[in-house]
Amino acid sequence: MRITLTSVLVDDQDKALRFYTDVLGFVKKTEVPLGEHRWLTVVSPEAPDGVELVLEPDEHPAARPFKAALVADGIPYTAFSVADVHAETERLKALGVRFTQEPLAMGPVTTAVLDDTCGNLIQIVTVQDDAPAG
Repeated sequence: MRITLTSVLVDDQDKALRFYTDVLGFVKKTEVPLGEHRWLTVVSPEAPDGVELVLEPDEHPAARPFKAALVADGIPYTAFSVADVHAETERLKALGVRFTQEPLAMGPVTTAVLDDTCGNLIQIVTVQDDAPAG
């Protein structure tokens, strides 16, 4: 068994596609029309055949209250690995991205939390190479 898809609930698929590609740097992998929405996925350009992130419409009645509760409590919906949290934070800030948590070192892990403009907080993470695997 392996993970091939994961999703993030978004309030607008077009806005999400622009943010996740133009700002975060993912690339569109799949786009299939499904009525008023689409099966829409992005991948890392470093792993085009890797895990796909589904930009999932947050239309279910429970989705928006769930997302709002996470944001209100400062809890990221998901996390992405980056080579250098400090450098990535500066790159994203230059593109206008709002951070709710500046880079914070916690032992071998450094994290920062950003607003994806689609109703989610997203954590970016760097783990030092000499850190024990979890």
